[in-house]
Amino acid sequence: MAEQGQSKELKNMGYEIFIGALSILSIANLLMIMFINDTVLQNILYIINGLLSIIFMADFTYRILTTPSKSGYFFRNFGWADLLASLPFPQTKILRIFRLIRVNRLLQAYGFKNIVKILLKDRAGSALFTLLLMGILVLEFGSLLMLNAESKSADANIKNASDAVWYTIVTISTVGYGDRYPVTNLGRIYGAVIIVIGVGIFGTFTGYLANLFLSPSKEEEPEPTAPEDTKTRLAQLKDLIAQQQAAVDEIERSLAQKAT
Repeated sequence: MAEQGQSKELKNMGYEIFIGALSILSIANLLMIMFINDTVLQNILYIINGLLSIIFMADFTYRILTTPSKSGYFFRNFGWADLLASLPFPQTKILRIFRLIRVNRLLQAYGFKNIVKILLKDRAGSALFTLLLMGILVLEFGSLLMLNAESKSADANIKNASDAVWYTIVTISTVGYGDRYPVTNLGRIYGAVIIVIGVGIFGTFTGYLANLFLSPSKEEEPEPTAPEDTKTRLAQLKDLIAQQQAAVDEIERSLAQKAT
């Protein structure tokens, strides 16, 4: 019963892994803030952590509204930790480790092979969460690398965290606004990589949306019948046939008697 209750608390497989990956990223960001002495680079990590806080707060709201037992989720399944970790306070963000515990529970409940099968079966949904994760990773590390490369040049116009994040967003989205651009060779290499990844992300995302809205709706597949249910139904069918055959024989005897 406990395992059944826990499985009801878990959401879509790809979604759970996506939230777990963001939790790992968030904890890694806290460690990087501790070890990076550059205040300008730290500001990028603060911006990304702010974005992650919004995502985690939305995740908490989604879970509390859809859970079968709100008190069970909040008190027994670390809902209180999800809420506190979503608040914009550095002291509570370490509680995001409880989200990793949920992902570990997911792996133990279903098994790695079954999870891979489910992800492959729902390739469209898995691809969507993969794209979202890639977009966040490129936004963070692309901004960090770009700012680190450009800050060494006196002619740079990407000078702070806001410039770097803005440039990366514009480049990932393939808009190419042009108000911020790299002037160093290393920065241009990073920019080229971000452009290529951005084209891939948005191209795949466009294909996903086209498939979602244009493909015909699939009929619901009937649930597989357990072997025990099949045997029971066969036995019932045999009994019904035997009863019908007995009734036919009785009718034939009655007709034969009337004929004589």
